[in-house]
Amino acid sequence: MIHLNPKQVEYLNAANRRWNIKSGAVRSGKSFVDVAAVIPERIIERTGKSGISVILGVSRDTIERNVLEPMREIYTDKRIGTINSRNVVTLFGEPVYCLGAEKVSQVAKIQGASIKYAYGDEVAKWNSEVFQILKSRLDKPYSCFDGSCNPEHPTHWLKKFIDSGADIYLQQYTIFDNPHLSKEFVSNICKEYTGTIYYDRLILGKWKRAEGAIYRRFADDPRAFRCEIVDETTPGNATKQFAKRDIISIEIGLDFGGNQSGHAFVARGYTDGFRDVIILMSERVMASDTGEPIDGNVLDRLFIEFLQRVIDKYGVSSRDGWHNVESVYYDNAESVLGNGIRNAVEKKFPYIIVRPAEKRHINDRINTVLRLMGAGRFWVTDDAASVTTALSEAVWDKTKDDDARLDDGSSDIDSLDAMEYTIERDMKDLIEE
Repeated sequence: MIHLNPKQVEYLNAANRRWNIKSGAVRSGKSFVDVAAVIPERIIERTGKSGISVILGVSRDTIERNVLEPMREIYTDKRIGTINSRNVVTLFGEPVYCLGAEKVSQVAKIQGASIKYAYGDEVAKWNSEVFQILKSRLDKPYSCFDGSCNPEHPTHWLKKFIDSGADIYLQQYTIFDNPHLSKEFVSNICKEYTGTIYYDRLILGKWKRAEGAIYRRFADDPRAFRCEIVDETTPGNATKQFAKRDIISIEIGLDFGGNQSGHAFVARGYTDGFRDVIILMSERVMASDTGEPIDGNVLDRLFIEFLQRVIDKYGVSSRDGWHNVESVYYDNAESVLGNGIRNAVEKKFPYIIVRPAEKRHINDRINTVLRLMGAGRFWVTDDAASVTTALSEAVWDKTKDDDARLDDGSSDIDSLDAMEYTIERDMKDLIEE
């Protein structure tokens, strides 16, 4: 039995335009009504009619995760197939193209096609040119589009389309529109986003511009995020404490600076189960500080010295001589410097793995840190002064329409990048925790 809330029933009854769009908060029920009722009904009622059906998402993987997997849970794999090598899945007996919309090249195969039905997942994250192609292909009298999105900035291309006067049915959601969410979950996620641009967008469902301090809560009171690493924790201590033995998986991020910036080293530790993220130690090295040009050899030496300090203070030796310092992630844009760091680390600390950073989307990294801060799971020690300063001074670039961190040399972006290299591979696990 499928249970829909009043907002979802309203969409089923009223979404009969050429363009039907749900915009609003995360986990507000926007997508459930689509996979449970809207997509099946639209496809089945167009069976035998001319044209193709298409599902577009940021990528094939997100289509599988956000659309097809939930549909299979309801309708089983007898009605919901899997995407084949031609990017086609069979839904209720009908072939449906599944295409990534982040790049124009991914949708070239539908440029000449007539589309009878299109579903769009995470539409605001698409390439705008893909949306323009789609507009020209919905050319049947019965052609229609259903889509959902989380809001972005108010001058976003999708917001301009929504406000254009086209044949659009728009339904807007806040997180409070989903009665099936537990009060605890809603309370926690509201707490995580309080004081950030994401509260307006992902909780209240507003198209809001990013302005001012990025990590506003941290900038207002950095001391609230301070912690100490001690041999044994003291009950009732006013300062947050972690026992040294509880720190696992220490990893180091390394960002190579350009002409006007510095090289940044950041050591991060986790507590068990990704519960707490602790910035243990950080350092930003400028040529003006060393009194000598920082070539590859000097950089190798400075980094090894930093790594030794991390091991001496926070490393835990076991009987086989291994420490909880596990990996180094360096800026993959500088392969020569990275190879030098790898060779230096392997020579001095052969048990430490050195890898290039993945450098995932900056705003995903920012969002993760903000949620950790809001959940009371992000901490810095007094040894991480450069990261403390960088977080306090980071601001949004008010000259950009898209959300962009200001990177003009006025704040320490290098230390933020280095810090984020140490958590980016774990972002999904950190948020799920």
